[in-house]
Amino acid sequence: MLVILMNDQLLSPQKVCQGCLLADQEGTPRWRSGRLCCGQAIPTASSHQPQQFECVMGFRVANIESA
Repeated sequence: MLVILMNDQLLSPQKVCQGCLLADQEGTPRWRSGRLCCGQAIPTASSHQPQQFECVMGFRVANIESA
């Protein structure tokens, strides 16, 4: 599940990406094969942290795996 990280909040990508020109037709980030196509990967300090990306609009996007 993709989430937007904002200070101490987790936001739904649909709320943030809805107005982005790079979002797909549903207003969600372009996520393909475990990679954010509208952003770049951010190195994480630990293998226990979720995979994170920074979109071209400057938001931090994390891929949270549900257990």
